[in-house]
Amino acid sequence: MELKELAVDVVKQAISGGASGAEAVVREGNEFSTVVRMGNVETLKESGSKAAGVRVFLRQRAASTYSSDLSPQGLEQMVGSALALARITSEDPYASLPDASQLGSLTGDLDLYYKDVYSLNTAERIDYARRAEQAALNSDQRISNSEGGSFDAADGYKVLANSHGFVGEYRTSYCSVSAVPIAQSNAGMQRDYWFSVARTLQKLEAPEQVGRIAAERTLRRLGARKVKTSRVPVIFDPLVARSILENIFEAVNGDSVYRGASFLAGKLGERIADEKVTVIDDGTLRGGFGSSPFDSEGVPTRRTIVIDKGVLRSYLLNTYTARKLGLQTTGNASRGLAGTPGIGVGNFFLQPGMRAPKEMIADVKEGLYITELLGFGVNLVTGDYSRGASGMWISGGELAYPVEEITIAGNLKDMLHHISEIGSDLEFRGAVAAPTLRIDGMTVAGE
Repeated sequence: MELKELAVDVVKQAISGGASGAEAVVREGNEFSTVVRMGNVETLKESGSKAAGVRVFLRQRAASTYSSDLSPQGLEQMVGSALALARITSEDPYASLPDASQLGSLTGDLDLYYKDVYSLNTAERIDYARRAEQAALNSDQRISNSEGGSFDAADGYKVLANSHGFVGEYRTSYCSVSAVPIAQSNAGMQRDYWFSVARTLQKLEAPEQVGRIAAERTLRRLGARKVKTSRVPVIFDPLVARSILENIFEAVNGDSVYRGASFLAGKLGERIADEKVTVIDDGTLRGGFGSSPFDSEGVPTRRTIVIDKGVLRSYLLNTYTARKLGLQTTGNASRGLAGTPGIGVGNFFLQPGMRAPKEMIADVKEGLYITELLGFGVNLVTGDYSRGASGMWISGGELAYPVEEITIAGNLKDMLHHISEIGSDLEFRGAVAAPTLRIDGMTVAGE
């Protein structure tokens, strides 16, 4: 039986068993991963999987189960277990499928799947990892060790069906290459990394390029020192600026909002950031790492403006949280094979500005350019923000020397209002992305 038919059949079984509503997810996929360290293969993993999950509703009671046994007997047991669980769960007036009118799937090719991701044989995949590491090791004699070069590839196929008659399917692919070199000098030892990720091998950066950039990022950290505590402009490089976007996502996540666990709860329509700040969630971007034709409830993905020129316009919601808040789903339901849907991003990003990072740095007399954040000192209820950091000290508009063992602190409510400049270098290396970002008036705690 094809997976599409299997999903439809699971829904039929659930309804026949007494469910008032049901949805089934069926997934299959392949994964490959290798790490080469100092030229030798350290890990090599390859796997394939196929599994199904079902969520059933008995009026206002819901339960879910999953199984990797796709035999008729295995599926029958999976459905029976879900129905038995639903009978003993508590009632929830907000638990049900989306309305049939909300269901659908985007048409057209979103460029999510390419066969070439699995076109390389095992030796060629290992060679990608080896070449990335070797390029880093060859770049400078101070790089004498490595945590390895890696190559990963994966593809997947997903089918979703429910009792409203919705049936949707899509395929995805992914590949990545990375290097993590270690540099040593009289000033000590440092490590850093670089990576490339793409839907297709054709868009993956050359392993040699990845290795060279990883080496450059590592070497610039040698000789890092502390700085005196001060309040200065802080510039986040794109990889760490992304973490600020992740904090914003958690704050506009419908789960956090309806529980009152977000400093943005009740703030729709209010100015919550500088007018330069526009944040968008777009699950429809061609080739996007967070793109899909429909969300995990069968609602078409869409483009949602979350923050428009500093004003909070929308939360990100699935059906359940939308009903809790008296709003409409934004098509952001996310789930695995079992459990109730959570909320995930489409492609969540900060709209870029006009200036290059070098120009932004040139404007700063004394400040901090952050390349790494440590720890998780963010309180989404109050907005309090405190994280360990390392990077480069800016002096006279230039990157002067590396710094480490420092802490940056502030409050997200203030930080969003004090975003003074946004770079032009937006690039997606995942489903959440931000360009270089400058925030003024943060406390940098050092000596």
